[in-house]
Amino acid sequence: MKLRTLLAGLLLLPLAPISAAVAGTVTIKGSDTMVILGQRWAEEYMKKHPETVIQVTGGGSGTGISALINGTTDICQSSRAMKPPEKEKLRDRYNNPGTEIPVARDGLAVYVNATSALTELSMDQLKGIFTGKITNWKDIGGPDAKIIPYSRENSSGTYVFFKEHVLGGADFTARAQTMPGTAAVVNAVSKEKFGIGYGGAAYAKGIKILKVKKDAASPSIAPDKTTVMNGTYALARPLFFYLRAKAAGDAKGFIDWVLSPEGQAIVEKVGYYPIK
Repeated sequence: MKLRTLLAGLLLLPLAPISAAVAGTVTIKGSDTMVILGQRWAEEYMKKHPETVIQVTGGGSGTGISALINGTTDICQSSRAMKPPEKEKLRDRYNNPGTEIPVARDGLAVYVNATSALTELSMDQLKGIFTGKITNWKDIGGPDAKIIPYSRENSSGTYVFFKEHVLGGADFTARAQTMPGTAAVVNAVSKEKFGIGYGGAAYAKGIKILKVKKDAASPSIAPDKTTVMNGTYALARPLFFYLRAKAAGDAKGFIDWVLSPEGQAIVEKVGYYPIK
């Protein structure tokens, strides 16, 4: 009888709200482009604040945004801006459209194999390659060989940014091989002599980065600190943190540090560029 009474009493207790993290823990999920940067920030911050645990995982910007909406991460890392429907979901669920915080800048780079003789491509040529209208390197000044394009999965913020800003919203060619992360794109292009791909500049190891022209009459520009910061590089973009509401507690302490000179210095060490 006493056991039944105890169980009945427990069932009547109010349920505690589900939290994405325990006290002293901040969870961060999202962009694969930003995952190395997020991990470096977390490592350095925890050295100075051992009482706080920062957990960083990737999965893509879209995955991070979904986790933010579902309440399973405190901070979303995203290499693209949240879309209006995503903000509406946040507002509907939390009565708040969320908080957007630019934390770094990136020059989305175009990769080719290190042996390629090409040095530049225009935005129109990139669109032709990744929509399937240009399929042979000889059509854009290269050898007579089939172009092997590598792309990202559609949950990737880099995929969305490239589709919007290079393809003008057009679909990728069915010939493009979908890779699970930027590191996988770089690895594939480094091994495929006639490959081409795109991703964050910080991942560009063992491949060649092409200069990009806004149009046929424009100069070709490489992604570097000056061109990304002043916006003259055609594929410069901000990298974001998103939260469900205004930052508070451990999350605010971490974000304030990320935006400090010390946190922004790590941005450059990783291979991206500071927000200011």
